[in-house]
Amino acid sequence: MKVKLKFLGGAKTVTGSRYLLEIDDYKVLVDCGLFQGLKDLRLRNWDSFPIPPSEIDMVMITHAHIDHSGYLPKLIKEGFNGPIYCTYPTMELIKILLLDSGKLQEEEAAFATKKGYSKHEKPLPLYTIEDAEKVFPKLHPIEMEQVEKVNENISITYFNAGHILGAAILKIKVKGQYQEKKIVFSGDLGRFHDPIMNPPVRIPFADILLMESTYGDRKQLSNRPEEELGLAIRETYRNGGVAVIPAFAVGRTQLILYYLFLLQQKGKIPDIPIYVDSPMAINVTELYKKFGKYHKLSPTLEEDDCNPFSHKNLHYYRSQESSMSLNAVRGDAIIISASGMATGGRIVHHLYHRLPNENDSFIFVGFQAEGTRGRRLLEGEKTVRMYGIDVPVKSKVYYIEGMSAHADQDELVEWADGFTSSPKMTFLIHGEKEAAGSLSTRLKEELGWNAIVPEYLESFELFDGI
Repeated sequence: MKVKLKFLGGAKTVTGSRYLLEIDDYKVLVDCGLFQGLKDLRLRNWDSFPIPPSEIDMVMITHAHIDHSGYLPKLIKEGFNGPIYCTYPTMELIKILLLDSGKLQEEEAAFATKKGYSKHEKPLPLYTIEDAEKVFPKLHPIEMEQVEKVNENISITYFNAGHILGAAILKIKVKGQYQEKKIVFSGDLGRFHDPIMNPPVRIPFADILLMESTYGDRKQLSNRPEEELGLAIRETYRNGGVAVIPAFAVGRTQLILYYLFLLQQKGKIPDIPIYVDSPMAINVTELYKKFGKYHKLSPTLEEDDCNPFSHKNLHYYRSQESSMSLNAVRGDAIIISASGMATGGRIVHHLYHRLPNENDSFIFVGFQAEGTRGRRLLEGEKTVRMYGIDVPVKSKVYYIEGMSAHADQDELVEWADGFTSSPKMTFLIHGEKEAAGSLSTRLKEELGWNAIVPEYLESFELFDGI
């Protein structure tokens, strides 16, 4: 039996995670993400898939974020017809995220047509809501730590990765004629001391490891990010402005709500309204009660006075009309809206209206990938182009460290040190070039590992004759 691996995304970038395993003639795609950020990366979404999707036998998803699941509708549209494995919370989140993604792409295509700023005569969405719905019947959920036999040669097990609700480390066991091999995908690893999510579990052994490296070149120095968040909100309040927090609907919004609840309860920020302006974030938040065993907050969700997702200052805005009404709010408020990197969604609308206002602020609370609007704002750009218009940046821009849902460099090395022996090969994925390279150096020097930073579309033969 031969086993080969090809990197169809997530190589020297934090986006477009897609990894193809060929086990003899059986083809397994691990993760199926959209490329985001730099234009050159985004254009890959429109390219022909590197292999005919009809040849892929199955897909395994580590977690629901769009950079890991967002290409699924296009894959099916192009001919994929197999099962898609994931955890139960991931299945529910995928449904929410893909419907939203399809809707956004339809709206962006329609808006580009109306405004005429696309170079295409008739701009089309990558996929539609209808395309997204075709993914749902193919979703095959399994419990964490349950061994699922895929066929005579392959079995899979998911283990908790932290990061977001349902996020998993994936172990694939390949049984050949003579040997059995274990291939482990870390997925995106969470923090060891996250206030909401449980820490990533230790995996004792892997012949081959694919390991994320988002924060492979940095350490998150702030152990009290809520204090920095409180300071930014108090400063904005004193200036008479509105604090706007771009936050991913899955994971980050819930963490922000938790911190804001604590800060208000302790009197560290003013008792002002908090608006969650994201239908998707509202739907996601409701899942935390349904999947209580996947996080730490279950006891607090049972108590009305302690529930960070339901209290007197918190207002959920689903409709477009209610979102637009927030334009009239001139001060003494906090708005949370997606997307976290300000690449699309309702946050663009808030940026457009509030960036020119020097009293308002934008508080970024997570990693901003290269080429994203959020990254450009943090780098100090004086104007940002939206809806075909250059919008002046006069509002204050903050960055709060320590709120990432990703393990930092020290935590990644600590997790790796939990293996009882070195994998034959470790591939550093889902990290920009410098991050992956820096983590590779530490793993080589401190653990003596064979750590490799793969290139986009690079292939490796993992085993031959097992």
